Amino acid sequence: MRVVVAPDSFKGTYSAGEVASAIAAGLGSAGAEAVPLPVADGGEGTVDVLSGPLGLSARAAASRNPWGAECPGSIALSRDGAAFVELASVCGITTPHDGVRDPVSASTYGVGMLMIAAARAGAREVVVAAGGSATSDGGAGALRAIRAGGGLPVPVTVLTDVTTPYRDAARVFGPQKGADPAQVEVLTSRLRAVASALPRDPWDVPGTGAAGGFAGAMWAFGASLVPGAGYVLDALNFDAQVASAQAVVVGEGRLDGQSTQGKIVSAVLARSPGVNRFAVVGSLGPGAETIRDEFTGVLVASTPEEMRAAGRVIAGRLRPGSGRPGRA
Repeated sequence: MRVVVAPDSFKGTYSAGEVASAIAAGLGSAGAEAVPLPVADGGEGTVDVLSGPLGLSARAAASRNPWGAECPGSIALSRDGAAFVELASVCGITTPHDGVRDPVSASTYGVGMLMIAAARAGAREVVVAAGGSATSDGGAGALRAIRAGGGLPVPVTVLTDVTTPYRDAARVFGPQKGADPAQVEVLTSRLRAVASALPRDPWDVPGTGAAGGFAGAMWAFGASLVPGAGYVLDALNFDAQVASAQAVVVGEGRLDGQSTQGKIVSAVLARSPGVNRFAVVGSLGPGAETIRDEFTGVLVASTPEEMRAAGRVIAGRLRPGSGRPGRA
């Protein structure tokens, strides 16, 4: 039996590659042919999973974290001249910082610095993986950095991991970035002010709320917004991989209601009809029931040992003679 193992990272703990390797090891030990295919949705780990398939080469670049402290950054250049930037690497919710992690002052200035560095490296296009930010500044910081660097003379593509519009960026994502209700109101008011000053109003446009509105600011200046999950699956030739498989295994740190909103799990489900689908997740959150019935089985595993065990369970459910796969 051939099983494609296509998990996202378990944010802050295990990379997509580590999760895929652990599940695949369990499948293999139980006699299955496992095909590790780590994926991402435009957030943390996107550049990592694209590096091999697209032949990306990393180049160091100076940057700043969301609270203005200097931090190391990098851009990744493809053979055809595109440059990839991962916002979460410098402006992410897990970015190291010694001081107060204030959600109101958090800025995307650092990712704007990386975009300028990419243009100066000769990129013909800048692709920004926008998910996983600690920011809700509406992209204002990135715009300041771009203006300070003389502007971007190349097209920009933003890989989004949500469908949330600009107006809801603080309300939906602010609390997970540390904002209390009063701060969410402050951030939303600021988003309205930023939006009103942009050349195009992103307020109600789906996807513009990604990275606390960073995507909307880029869109206002002509950037293309592309669902990150679909972009990654295309780059990995996912459809061809699944066409010859008996099952596909997805994974993420938490399966919840947001898993259906532009995340990689929903994209994999949409592109694997007629195939047994399993999920290996770190935990189940609110709203998980809205998507759980889409799977042959959902297994909770938060350590590599548990992920390997989950792989063995899945192989057992798929083994000829075990009967029709049911809920795990």
